[in-house]
Amino acid sequence: MTTLQKICLGYTVALLGAASLNYIPGLTDDDGLAFGIFELDLFDDALHVASALWALAAALISHRASKIFLLLFGALYLGDGVFGFFTGYGYLDFGIFTNPSAGLSFTLPRLFANVPHLLLGGFALWAGLKLDRR
Repeated sequence: MTTLQKICLGYTVALLGAASLNYIPGLTDDDGLAFGIFELDLFDDALHVASALWALAAALISHRASKIFLLLFGALYLGDGVFGFFTGYGYLDFGIFTNPSAGLSFTLPRLFANVPHLLLGGFALWAGLKLDRR
C-alpha cells in the first residue's frame, strides 16, 4: 500500500469521525450545535459519509485512485473552507445558494467551522501533488 493510499485511509477515519459528531452524547448542546459552535445536519453527515466511502474506495482500488481522490477532494474541501470564511457558508452543502452572505469573519465559531476544511483540504491537495511516490 502506497503513502497516498494510507493517507486516504486516514481521511476515511477523519470523515467518519466528522459524520459522527452529532451522535456522540455530550458533543452537541440543546440547540443542536456541535461543541456549541456549528450545526451539522443530515445532509452534512451524508456528505461526510459519502466522502469517507470515496476515500476508502480510492485507498483500496489503487495509488492512482488515491491520488485522484486527494486532488479532487482537496480542491473541493479547501475551496469550501475559503467560502466559509468569506460568506459564512460553504458550497458543498449548497449553503451559499440558500443563505444570504454573512460576510467575512474571523470569529472563533467561524474559525472552528472552517479551519478543519482548510487543513484537511489543503493537506489532501498538497499530498496529491507532492507525495506521488510509490
